[in-house]
Amino acid sequence: MTAPQWDTEQVTGRRQRLLRAVGNSWLLRRCGPYLLPPLDRRFHRWTGGRWMPSRLLVPVLILHTTRRDGTPCATPLLAGRITRDTFIVMATNFGRPRHPAWSHHLLREPHATVDWHGTLLPVRARLLTPRERRAARDLILARMPCFDDYAHRSRRDIRVFALTLDGRRPPERSSS
Repeated sequence: MTAPQWDTEQVTGRRQRLLRAVGNSWLLRRCGPYLLPPLDRRFHRWTGGRWMPSRLLVPVLILHTTRRDGTPCATPLLAGRITRDTFIVMATNFGRPRHPAWSHHLLREPHATVDWHGTLLPVRARLLTPRERRAARDLILARMPCFDDYAHRSRRDIRVFALTLDGRRPPERSSS
């Protein structure tokens, strides 16, 4: 991964301080994991992928993976688009001690689909090496100013994935 640049707007200054404060708030850490993903999924479905509440502050995509039992899983994730063909997602799990389920799904099966602003894109996930994660740190903090705080709070190495478009035919949109 060689010095990528975000191709979407940077989060800087006042907005970055706001994101860090909101991300570290007791309310978000306690209630966010239970409220935000269902709300984002519901609004995503209602608006045909055009809007989610979390997008008021950060860029969000929906990651479609498959659970071990074969059932589909749709997870809203803060994401950055680092090149035209690559997104980066961080498995912070709101700073909780366990890795989120979706990261286990990607490790088991790296082929997935993302819904980026209503467009389904097939991707292949790759876990960044510790060296690549350090190299991408400034880019990660530009999108998620509370990343280091979550890493410290969780007491684990946060998994960071590059999701690269893989050229497979996009799946048909489902009603999920």
